[in-house]
Amino acid sequence: MATKFTPLHDRILVRREEEVGTTRGGLIIPDSAKDKPQEGTVISVGNGKTNDEGKLFPLAVKEGDTILFGKYSGTEIKLDGEDFLIMKEEEVLGIVTGTAKKENVSARETVGARK
Repeated sequence: MATKFTPLHDRILVRREEEVGTTRGGLIIPDSAKDKPQEGTVISVGNGKTNDEGKLFPLAVKEGDTILFGKYSGTEIKLDGEDFLIMKEEEVLGIVTGTAKKENVSARETVGARK
């Protein structure tokens, strides 16, 4: 990303994770039938939220975190031809830890599949 973007206050910049285009059975799902992914990677975070007294509270999420968020959360934007979401930290449902790489997950699914 050539453009540097820093969200203000308690907002975060998120890149959605792409959904797998096939099912376990090998059926290809067309783009029109796919739901928007509800998982993403935090690209940039704001400084934090301030209270009425001016005290700054840092955000719980940080750059590089994988997060879950609501289906219609955030505002979609495009930077340098890439799609991103800007959302408030309170729209984040949780932080995902210990995720396996997608190649390993798909390999495990095919091991137990019937042939």
